[in-house]
Formats: sequence, structure tokens, C-alpha cells
Amino acid sequence: MFNQFYQDILNNQLHSWIETMPALLADWQKNALHGEFKSWQKTIENLPEATATCVELKSAVAIGHSDDLNLGQQKRLEVLLKQFMPWRKGPYQLFHIDLNTEWRSDWKWDRLLPHIQPLKNRTVLDVGCGNGYHMWRMLGEGAKFVVGADPSQLFVVQFQAMQKYAQQPGIHLLPLGVEQLPASNAFDTVFSMGVLYHRRSPFEFLQQLKDQLRPGGELILETIVVAGDENTVLVPGERYAKMRNVWFIPSSKALCHWLSRLGFKNIRVVDETVTSLDEQRKTAWMENESLADFLDADDINKTVEGYPAPIRAVIIANK
Repeated sequence: MFNQFYQDILNNQLHSWIETMPALLADWQKNALHGEFKSWQKTIENLPEATATCVELKSAVAIGHSDDLNLGQQKRLEVLLKQFMPWRKGPYQLFHIDLNTEWRSDWKWDRLLPHIQPLKNRTVLDVGCGNGYHMWRMLGEGAKFVVGADPSQLFVVQFQAMQKYAQQPGIHLLPLGVEQLPASNAFDTVFSMGVLYHRRSPFEFLQQLKDQLRPGGELILETIVVAGDENTVLVPGERYAKMRNVWFIPSSKALCHWLSRLGFKNIRVVDETVTSLDEQRKTAWMENESLADFLDADDINKTVEGYPAPIRAVIIANK
């Protein structure tokens, strides 16, 4: 699965990883495979063979034209892709199929893109990348090399399905958490979106992100925040918006203070947006509960537990 990744990093600033990454990924393949992973791999192999005549990654993630597959292949492709549900990050257009995912991840991208350093010719890491939607958009902005890290094996398979047809060089998704990645001090840009509040030790996590950046490199951090000053941090009870694994939700000012304590520079909040019911919702490709089920039915400004409803902030800083 990873031979091309090894070949690629031999020739770029991640070459130090070649000493440790093969053993890490070999251990993953031997000891950490999900029970359904082999079945998912067979489904990938059974996806219709086709050549995408067009790949658009700058304004959307759109792979192939409807004429690239016959009607029978199109129907088969859609049936097989639904075996990888739930599809959370997107949307994707694959041949004639509109993968209308739970999240309008393109809206988040549009909010942050005007504020970041241009990605052209940059080596980029996306921590907690999900199925890789934003990685494709990074490639569309001219990034030279894009690495995603996410331990969810379903997301790995969803990424493989897209790459089967996109066939793009310089993009790889590793089934690892950031805590497993050797400190590289090499990436020009590091993204972490929707991860911080799932971490029991937020300072340790932020330091791990910093350890992947080259000196002067840029961190783009997107996370849930609450209103308040630099001392405001919500530590919810057993659940927040029905999620069990939410530990710390700081205010934007508190998060900037945390980054400053860790030695980040040029820290700025570039966006705060209340998550809307149009941005996160159930679809035919994600039939589980979504945001509407996580909010108070009588007051959408509160979660079902009575906490403030999610506000998502984008904070940018430099190492």
C-alpha cells in the first residue's frame, strides 16, 4: 500500500521518515487492521475500471465525466461506494455521481483559503484529515506534496476509492495519529481541523503539530470554540452534542494564549462561524444522526445537553 509513499519521501524533505515509517506502517498492517478492512479492499478492487478524462481539484473535487462510464458501470459504482458509508467529508463528484456528504467541507475551505499562505509548491500535512477531501483541495491549490494522517480505516478506504480514479501523484493518506508520526520539523504548512477538542492533552497535541512544522512554517487550526476571554475553557460532562470524546473547548482568545505559551508567533483568529444546519446534515450518503439531532429542539443555540452550540474558529500561527 505504501511503496509509492516511501519512494516519494526519499526525494523530499521528509526523507528522515524513511528510517521509521516502514516499521510503523508494517506494524499497522500486522496488528491494527479493522475486521472489515479486507472486505473493503475487495470492494475497491471490484470498482469499475475506468479512466477519468478530467480531474478538477481547485474549485471542487470533481473526477471524471459521466461519459467515462456506461450506465451499468455507473450504477455499479454507486452501489459499491455506498458500502463505504457514512461519507462525512466532501462533497465529491465522481463521474455522474454526486456524493452529497454530511459536511459541506467546501464551505470551511472557502472560509480559510483567503487567509493562508499560498500552497503552491508547499509540502503540506493534514492531521485528522478524514477521507482526504481537503487534501484534494490542497493539491488543487498547487501543493507539491500532501500527506494526510487519520487512523480511521474507513476514511483510508474512501480516499483509496477516489485515488483509484483521480490517479494524482504527490498525495498520500497514512492510517496513523499525529502522536505516531516522527517529529519531522519539515512541513511548510500543517492543517488540523476538527481534532483539538477530541484530545485529552491539548497542549501535547499542539506541540505535536509544531514538531511537524519547519521553522517559520504555518499552522492552520480549526476547532470548536466558546465565547469568552483568554481564561475561558469549557470542559463538558460525559457528552457534548452527543459526542463522548470531547474534552476541552476553549475560547478563541484562550486558544491563542495556549499557542503563545508554546512559542507560536503571529497568532491570529481569521474566522468564527456558527455551524449551521445547512453545513452539517443527514444525506443519502450519511444517514446517521447529524447536527439537527445534536441541538436542543427548542433552542438551536444550545446542544441537547444545554451547552453552547458549536462555533468553529480558524486560527493561524507560525512556528
